[in-house]
Amino acid sequence: MSLSPRSPSRTSANNSNIFTVSRLNAEVRLLLENEMGIVWLVGEISNFSAPVSGHWYLTLKDSRAQVKCAMFRGNNRSVNFKPENGKQVLVKARLSLYEPRGDYQLIIESMQPEGDGRLQQEFEQLKMSLAGEGLFAQGNKKPLPSHPQCVGIITSKTGAALFDILNVLKRRDPSLPVVIYPTTVQGDSAAIEIAQAIGRANSRNECDVLIVGRGGGSLEDLWCFNHEVVARTIAASQIPIISAVGHEVDVTIADYVADVRAPTPSAAAELVSQDSSHKHEQVTRRKQRLEQAMRHFMSTQSHRLARLEQAMNGQHPKHRLQRQSQRLDEMELRLITAMKQRIDQQALSLNNKQHRLMLSSPVIKLNNNKQQISYSESKLKAAMTRYLERLQHQFASTTAKLNTVSPLATLNRGYSITQNSHGDVVTNAEQVQKDEVITTKLEQGIVTSKVIKSEL
Repeated sequence: MSLSPRSPSRTSANNSNIFTVSRLNAEVRLLLENEMGIVWLVGEISNFSAPVSGHWYLTLKDSRAQVKCAMFRGNNRSVNFKPENGKQVLVKARLSLYEPRGDYQLIIESMQPEGDGRLQQEFEQLKMSLAGEGLFAQGNKKPLPSHPQCVGIITSKTGAALFDILNVLKRRDPSLPVVIYPTTVQGDSAAIEIAQAIGRANSRNECDVLIVGRGGGSLEDLWCFNHEVVARTIAASQIPIISAVGHEVDVTIADYVADVRAPTPSAAAELVSQDSSHKHEQVTRRKQRLEQAMRHFMSTQSHRLARLEQAMNGQHPKHRLQRQSQRLDEMELRLITAMKQRIDQQALSLNNKQHRLMLSSPVIKLNNNKQQISYSESKLKAAMTRYLERLQHQFASTTAKLNTVSPLATLNRGYSITQNSHGDVVTNAEQVQKDEVITTKLEQGIVTSKVIKSEL
């Protein structure tokens, strides 16, 4: 089959199927949110940031891939630990798409450290699965015998729970027979051993009621009572079973499947023993059954509510506000970056102008002129010194030459100068007359003489 180019009229008719980028991203976001629903994800935190808006932004990654995530202020308040880069976490999230960038992301609703979170997730998944199969249904519960003839105890032979149960039975009904089916109640093999003990008690058919339990502990310590094999073995038991695991606040899968849940091992012993408060115990048992039915009803309604909330999540105004808040945070970061770049550019320009202003400053010019004047002054002084030295040398030379022709020098050699009364130097005897007073200048002093006789 060959494809021919569309005609103008056909292209115009299909214009309604042409997407804009904004419409495409909006459609993809709705598709992801409505179709994928809630997902559980394990990953390592990186690029964690917490802006002033109170929202958290981070990336979850493993060795080969990563995904961007946002956890908004209303949800992250329930996180009871500090998220840090490099920490492994388990998150419950819904898939979405950040429309302005076209990036798909996870909107995190809850976050837990990986170890505890993984166990809690497995607990919830198994609980929902078994509830869906009807293992928790009140109609499947077997009533406890009104007057038990023999009680079986499935627990650790060295645990405190066993001794608590035996003490209560001895105090309330010492004649009641007890059969102990010892098993481990913690560790990897505990679940299988507990299931085998329940099966052994059913095959022997020695007792008409069983107490299965142990003392309190952490979620990890009690995990064998959350195992599927234990739950299905309890549900299949022909002997009514009382679950007595941990303290009153501890709830396990075994508690939901068992015919009766006792808040403690001691309470389980009281349920199977008779005394003067038997009627009160019957009321208590009925109350417990009612509470268990209520818990089951509340659990069912909670699951239904969760499904309805999930269906509404794609259209909830809160999510639109969250997306707008995330976009506002991004724009705020971009604005801060742009402002910083602008400030840096202005600071660089100001520094350049200040440098240029300093180069053309009168102070610098005055300093340069002062330096030039000082240099010229130094050169002038040096030139004047050389000139004076040259003059001094010339003066000394001229003085020496004058001294050689000076009359004083002649006088120094013993000669004298004689002047007549007219002041003329006498070089000829005819220049003086008899009785004329003449003056003779010597090197040292002057001699005045009177001419007695003048002859050539």
